[in-house]
Amino acid sequence: MTNRQESSADQEKVALLIQYLGTNYHGWQRQPNQVTVQSEIEQAIASVTGRPVTIHGAGRTDSGVHAAAQVAHFQYSGPIPADKWAKMLNGRLPDGILIRASANVPQDWHARFDALWRRYRYSFYTDPTPNLFVKPYTWHYYYQTLEESLIQAALNPLIGKHHLAAFQRAGSTRPHAWVEVQAVECYRRGPFLHLEIQANGFLYGMVRLLVGLLVEVGIGKRSPENFTDIWLNQQRDLVKYSAPAKGLCLLRVGYPSPPFPEHIWFDTQPTFVFNS
Repeated sequence: MTNRQESSADQEKVALLIQYLGTNYHGWQRQPNQVTVQSEIEQAIASVTGRPVTIHGAGRTDSGVHAAAQVAHFQYSGPIPADKWAKMLNGRLPDGILIRASANVPQDWHARFDALWRRYRYSFYTDPTPNLFVKPYTWHYYYQTLEESLIQAALNPLIGKHHLAAFQRAGSTRPHAWVEVQAVECYRRGPFLHLEIQANGFLYGMVRLLVGLLVEVGIGKRSPENFTDIWLNQQRDLVKYSAPAKGLCLLRVGYPSPPFPEHIWFDTQPTFVFNS
């Protein structure tokens, strides 16, 4: 009866800043008979509280996709201060998941619904010689030269609110395909090529499908104008390739009032800078 009488006034809402290597996980979202990031964290919290708990994430990442600053929250009633949860959970989580910080947030705050934007980074390694230390985080693409100026030219028209059904995988439950793209960027660091895209939300499989088509632009197989025509005319049949998951990382999530200091969440996926 005591548990039933607990109200939100008796509870604390705890926000988590989460990093994970998606390699060994079947995505973020809890799924039956699958090892996921959400289920691992929920099990770690339950091992402390002694009761089941649900965490709510800012976004869902696919199988194999990484995160540098995923955000989630959960409700808790007990003596543990919000800022102590990060250290406590890290001792209970597998090596591929890390809670970078934890903080108290207001009861009306929500990790998903209060988010203004999400930003993803896709990384290529373009040197012909393989490198074990970058393999888990990049698409080793060295077959043809990727021209970043062509990719940037193709990206620029995406800024704004558009219907991007051409970049939506089958099986999505989203009621529409409208996306407000806020920023796009393509840049090179030695043998590494990075694409970044920021939007208010993303369609199921959107970034990997978009990158797969951008590769055709970067090697000169398609023009930037043709790339734009494809998504403007919703020609999903022409978007044939999805880029490998391991090159994609949820870089950060933006809020009106971020619950964590900027140096903790803003740019925490290192970019390799060595020369080939």
